Amino acid sequence: MRTGGRRLRLSALTSAAACLALMALSGCAEVDTTAPSTARAEAAHGAPAHFGSVDCREAKCIALTFDAGPSENSARLLDILKEKKVPATFFLLGKRHIEKYPELVKRMAAEGHEVASHTWDHKILTRISDAQIREELKRPNDAIERLTGHKPTLMRPPQGRTDANVHKIAKQLGLAEVLWSVTAKDYTTNDSALITERVLAQASRDGIILLHDIYQGTVPAVPGIIDALKQRGYIFVTVPQLLAPGKAEPGKVYRP
Repeated sequence: MRTGGRRLRLSALTSAAACLALMALSGCAEVDTTAPSTARAEAAHGAPAHFGSVDCREAKCIALTFDAGPSENSARLLDILKEKKVPATFFLLGKRHIEKYPELVKRMAAEGHEVASHTWDHKILTRISDAQIREELKRPNDAIERLTGHKPTLMRPPQGRTDANVHKIAKQLGLAEVLWSVTAKDYTTNDSALITERVLAQASRDGIILLHDIYQGTVPAVPGIIDALKQRGYIFVTVPQLLAPGKAEPGKVYRP
């Protein structure tokens, strides 16, 4: 009986640890996710990686993503990415961001970055009505399409909080959801060295790095993050490149 009790306690601890880890991503909701490696494996055997010359089936890939822009820091970030020859995926907010910095949205697309949605006003999608969810997802899509000529196919739910109802509406709007595996929690600090340290400590192959270019400490950390990860043999790609030759399917949730 003691052994059984110990096993039960260990099981409970394991479940609690798993829940804590998931809370950082999706509020501890039960979310079925697809890993980039699974998306690649599910593609037709021998299919080419259609997004440029990088094939993440062979290369040690990692994706750099930025939430909640554009902001007054985004132009400098784009300069850094251009200098370092690194593509990124931008999950943009509509209100006070896309509408305030339309030229930066155009520049992101023109310079080869993936432009995606982080909703219109950062409402927590699991707490609002279906009509509001649809509005939060459709408005930034329409705004991005007007500016870039391309409708987004990816979105990131605020705080990573999502559920079956969000998946259903995202699918209807042609959107796949993208979570992350690396977070610097840059919303808690402006210490660029600490942000860099946190990213490097969590980075792994097929990783998706979450940063926010709206915070003052983040953009100054980016050159060091890029240089250190390149030294470790990583190749930076957009999220679609990370999944290729697979493609993000509307209604699915992707996370390493």
